Amino acid sequence: MQGETEHLLTVSDTAAGGRLDRYITATLDGFSRSQVQRAIRLGLVSVDGVTAAKSGLSLQSGQEISFQPPPVEPISAIPQQIPLDVLFEDEHIIVVNKAAGMVVHPAMGHPDGTLVNALLGRTPALGELGPLRPGIVHRLDRGTSGCIVVAKHAKARDAISEQFLARTIFKGYLAITLGAPKADEGTIDQPISRHPRDRKRFTSNRPDGRPSRTAWRIHARGSGLAVVAVRIYTGRTHQIRVHLADRGFPVAADDLYALRWQQMPLLRKGLLATACTNGPLLHAARLSLVHPMTREVVAFVAPLPDRFLDVLRHLDEELAKELSAQMVDPQFFGGED
Repeated sequence: MQGETEHLLTVSDTAAGGRLDRYITATLDGFSRSQVQRAIRLGLVSVDGVTAAKSGLSLQSGQEISFQPPPVEPISAIPQQIPLDVLFEDEHIIVVNKAAGMVVHPAMGHPDGTLVNALLGRTPALGELGPLRPGIVHRLDRGTSGCIVVAKHAKARDAISEQFLARTIFKGYLAITLGAPKADEGTIDQPISRHPRDRKRFTSNRPDGRPSRTAWRIHARGSGLAVVAVRIYTGRTHQIRVHLADRGFPVAADDLYALRWQQMPLLRKGLLATACTNGPLLHAARLSLVHPMTREVVAFVAPLPDRFLDVLRHLDEELAKELSAQMVDPQFFGGED
C-alpha cells in the first residue's frame, strides 16, 4: 500500500557513485529491483527532498533518500490457450513436462503466458482452487524444464503438499555442467542462505541458512562439460544451481552462478549457443510420489528436450539414447532409494 512505510537512507562513502535503484535494492530487504524502479517511476523516491527522475541517478556521499513502497499491483491468472506437454492426467492430478523459459505462475513482470494460465485454459475448474496459483504445490525455476505435478482439487493438493513437506517425494534432475569434479559421485549437505551482497543469488558457503542436501553422479565427461544426474532431498530456491556452482561445476548457461565460466572456448565457438537460449541446462527428469487418492506410488519421466540432446550428441552419439533409457531407474540420480 502506498505510503504505508517511508524508508529513510543516508548514502555512505562506499556507496557513492552507485545507481539509485541498485543502492535501494541492496540496502532494503524485501524489495526487488523492479519494485524499486516502479516506485521511482511513480514519484515515490526522493533524493535530498527532490523527486528522483530516473533509476540510474548517480549517488553522492551523504545524500538523504526517502523511499515509499509502490502500491501492490493486482495480479490474477486468466485462462490462455497455450500448448502443454502432458505426461499424465486423471481426475485428481495433472503432470506436465514444463518447457524451459516458462514461468510457473503469474508474478511481477510475468502477468501471463505462465503454466497456470495454460492450465486454466485447459481446465477452467482449477480456478476454484485460488486466483493465482490454483493447484500448484511446487515449482521449477523459469529456465528449468521437466516434471511438475499439479493438483486438480483441494484434497489432492493437501495430500501432495504433505508429501513435499515430509520430503518423501523423489525428485531427480539431469544437468549439463561446466567442468566436473574428480570424483564420480557425492553428496552435498550444506545449508543455503541468501547471498550477503546480491539479493538475487543464494550461497552454500556460509554456516547459516536452511538445511539442504543434494546427491550427484557423473555419467559422462568431455569437451570441458559433464553430464550430471542429481537427486535433491530438500527443495530450496536454486538448490542444485547453488550447490553445484559452489563446488566448482556450475550448470551450463546459468547467468547467475556460472558467469566466470561463460568465456570458456566451447562457448566462444558457439557449441552451446542454441542450447543456452532458455536458461540453465537443468531438467527435472524424474518425479515419483504417492498418488493422493489411490495411494499407489506413481513415477513420471520427462523426455530430454532438444537443447539437451544437441549437446549430448556432441559428446557421444549414443549418449542421449543411453541416458534416456536409464532415467527410469531411481539409482541413476544417485543416493539411496
